[in-house]
Amino acid sequence: MDSVLKKDLSKVPAVTLGFWIVKILATTLGETGGDALSMTLSLGYLVSSLIFAGIFAVAVAVQIRARAFHPYIYWLTIVATTTLGTTMADFADRSLGVGYTGGSALLFALLIISLAVWRRTLGTVAVDSIVTAKAEMFYWVTILFSQTLGTALGDWMADSNGFGYERAALVFGAGLAVIAALYFSKKVSHTALFWAAFILTRPLGATLGDLIDKPIEHGGHNIGRFWASAALALFMIALVHFLPQKTDNRPGREKPA
Repeated sequence: MDSVLKKDLSKVPAVTLGFWIVKILATTLGETGGDALSMTLSLGYLVSSLIFAGIFAVAVAVQIRARAFHPYIYWLTIVATTTLGTTMADFADRSLGVGYTGGSALLFALLIISLAVWRRTLGTVAVDSIVTAKAEMFYWVTILFSQTLGTALGDWMADSNGFGYERAALVFGAGLAVIAALYFSKKVSHTALFWAAFILTRPLGATLGDLIDKPIEHGGHNIGRFWASAALALFMIALVHFLPQKTDNRPGREKPA
């Protein structure tokens, strides 16, 4: 009976190659979309963050209240975390003067605290264990921290370290390739690898988004943020529609570290 209940309540998609492709698109869209409001429309980071926070709150509420997995609701919530993460990180790094290094360190600490509290409360942070409203709340809070951290990491690598958007994207892409190779090792926790990959896809998307929409003199291609966001959204919707979107119905297990 327990396994049937878990199957019915699972609202998180199985982690497949298609999942990661859509995730990278969502993070890239989050960067261009967040910049479109804060920079192109000149709303500023704080006002844009408040707007995206409202969208995020509504999306999470709908996702948690849903009785079954709905791909469009899930990925809309993911996009809401990426846009909010973009403007919140920019607000902390630039408006508050925390800086990319300080912002990254602070957000990393918050992410670790979120994972630690989640694990202590529910016993596991494995994705296939998210079958209750409480687990979903931990999941979305942790994702929001990871998306915000990813934005700060992307800016830190591209700007503070002078890598530029293209080379920074290559660095994060190489990091993801290493994680993918480690997946086939039986000695590494798949849960740890998932969260590491989830974090790294965000700075990859952030640097790709900046590469698309930043001015040419700043190393970008100067493609309009709204046009870029619309194209990314349409591509993402097409993938969500055509790629298999199934939940992982196994009981939550965490492979040993």
